[in-house]
Amino acid sequence: MKFAQRVERIKPSPTLAITAKANALRMEGRDIISFGAGEPDFDTPENIKEAAINAIQAGFTKYTPVGGIDALKDAIIEKFRRDNGLAYKRSEIVVSCGAKHVLYNLAQALFDEGDEVIIPAPYWVSYPDIVLLSGAIPTILETKGPDGFKITPDQLNHAINKRTKALVLNSPSNPTGSTYTFEELQALAEVIVEKDILVVSDEIYEKIVYDGFSFSSIAMVNEDVKKRAIVVNGVSKSYAMTGWRIGYAAGPEAVISAMAKIQSQNTSNPTSISQKAAVEALNGDQGIIVEMVEEFRKRRNYIVDAFNGMTGIQCMNPEGSFYVFPDVSSLYGKNCDGKTITGSASLAEYLLDSANVAVVPGVAFGSDDHIRLSYATSMKNIREGIARIETAVKNLG
Repeated sequence: MKFAQRVERIKPSPTLAITAKANALRMEGRDIISFGAGEPDFDTPENIKEAAINAIQAGFTKYTPVGGIDALKDAIIEKFRRDNGLAYKRSEIVVSCGAKHVLYNLAQALFDEGDEVIIPAPYWVSYPDIVLLSGAIPTILETKGPDGFKITPDQLNHAINKRTKALVLNSPSNPTGSTYTFEELQALAEVIVEKDILVVSDEIYEKIVYDGFSFSSIAMVNEDVKKRAIVVNGVSKSYAMTGWRIGYAAGPEAVISAMAKIQSQNTSNPTSISQKAAVEALNGDQGIIVEMVEEFRKRRNYIVDAFNGMTGIQCMNPEGSFYVFPDVSSLYGKNCDGKTITGSASLAEYLLDSANVAVVPGVAFGSDDHIRLSYATSMKNIREGIARIETAVKNLG
């Protein structure tokens, strides 16, 4: 059977593949510790679950408007006002089946064959493939660890050409945990406005920041950039609601309308019950976030210190999200039991085979010098997993 060419352009999500492989090995009896999935290990808060149960009992189980119920749009509007000082109308909000669905709809609505979309690397694994599925071309803009894995205005300016449609900005970042300050966003916004391109700002980790860092959305800089910005967010990470599948976008009314039009032909509305739960998440007690972030901070400190204590490994201290992205390139060329480490993929394979630890190769994120580990798992797993990695690294010669 011959498949459509778009299937050949993309690859399956490597993070989901690693998690699936780790689960399969566990089923075979292997004691696998997985640092693969970007999924909080906390349970969804009780008040949110109760809102969903109440929705079911009240019979709120039918179709809703394609782009989301008004109550949820209003909760999102209030969130932007409360947290970011941004004003949006209902017509400037769309709710989808997770932030990934938001990004897919956005790409389908905005990008055409031959358009170019700038994606800083390291990047979340799905950005390039979502762009490719639209027929557009991902233009990868390299960043470096010593620069905090952040692009500069000069880099952005030189990367833009007449075919450039948009910049994808992810802060806090998956996989690096890097974040942009308000001043850095101001400098990027000047280029965006001058060159008249769009900016897709993925802010799904907005609430997960550390050490007093003050999060800023690029849409907060000024009205000129706000009218060119599509802000993407959701409830999955901040409220431990990954399986509920609720993401949302805010942006210019014409763009949001086009995204809703696309959605009307692929999923229709997001789950009615999940929408009611998301209303409670956004409007209810926010204390769970503070508790969760404090626990993530402790885990981050442990895992960063541990990696930086290993010979030949360097690990940046992330300001946000729940990932570390250590530079392991000094291990390349070393071997154990006749197997040579040639890059991040072979190192990940070695750690899984010899240490029963699952990590994601950095090559999947556009940087083969690194591996990504999620610390959205228990401190017990982190301590044991890091000890196994340290032993495996020492065995390389």
